[in-house]
Amino acid sequence: MLRVLMLSVLLVLAGCATSQRGQQVAPVAIPEGIWRQVDRQIIAASKSATEQAGLYARGSMEHWRVLVYERTEAEFIPWFSSYWTQEWLAVKVSWYSASAEGEADSSAKRLAIYLQEQYREQVLEPVAVEIDPEAIRANATAYYLRLLNQQVQVIAQRHRIPLELMNRRLHGIRAINLGPPAARNASLYEVVHTEPLNTLPAYAALIDHVDKAADTGSGPSDAVIATVAQRTSEKIEAQFATRGAAGAAAAVAGKAAGALISVGVAGIRAILHEGDRPEMEAHIRKSLSAAFDEAWFKSLKHPLSGVMAPVYYLGGEIDSNLVEADLNNRPANLPALTP
Repeated sequence: MLRVLMLSVLLVLAGCATSQRGQQVAPVAIPEGIWRQVDRQIIAASKSATEQAGLYARGSMEHWRVLVYERTEAEFIPWFSSYWTQEWLAVKVSWYSASAEGEADSSAKRLAIYLQEQYREQVLEPVAVEIDPEAIRANATAYYLRLLNQQVQVIAQRHRIPLELMNRRLHGIRAINLGPPAARNASLYEVVHTEPLNTLPAYAALIDHVDKAADTGSGPSDAVIATVAQRTSEKIEAQFATRGAAGAAAAVAGKAAGALISVGVAGIRAILHEGDRPEMEAHIRKSLSAAFDEAWFKSLKHPLSGVMAPVYYLGGEIDSNLVEADLNNRPANLPALTP
């Protein structure tokens, strides 16, 4: 009798365990109408996250601009306007002109490259130790994804959607679509759950895509320096005639007197230069400020190459994927449950 009773208890317990296991694997049916609501709320959450990331990016870019202005004023302008720098630039322009081989504007272009290198070394690279546009771009993208993921979890809780089903849903929403190959594509689930984000191959492909979209020569240093280099080259070339006349006078006067004449002319040029220097610096400051403001605005706002470009891309892909699903009166792709 005791043996029969024990067997009955075991059978009951086994039945309960089977029932519980059945409840765990039993799929939860979510009506398509609920999924469509979820899709629309994800779109709204993405737009809200984009706005918040934009505020962060603008504030950070403002801070970066202030630092660049300060260092430009303290380092680059005094260096550029100094007498010896102008003399060295004159030597370089003379060399550029002699080796131009008939190429139009060769001196100005080569001088621009040299000045861009100097601007990066003296201004942009030191500022980048604290903050730079590439870091702002990465942080804005991470901030957008973090906010979006938080809102997605709220949406799932609001509609009482189990975590597994919501994750399936996120796997079905494309966020990066740059393939083939498949590694250049990623779902919304992958971009919000990969830490750090730059280890995701599709995100690396997206950053490469954004970098290639940037116009050649559109970086802040390039835009800032181009017009300054052009004017500097023209000014120096115009001075060559005067310097040539002084050199001819020194040659006629003979070796000893010629050396004194050359030194005297150089001294006069230095004195005249110092007298003109405040006006020169004011002109350089105005030119740099106008060019830099234009480049800064482009770096902030350009949808394909600015600091918000990855966010705009991700938001656009998510939006188009979910809008297409909504127009077709269905939820977006739901991958099959894995056993």
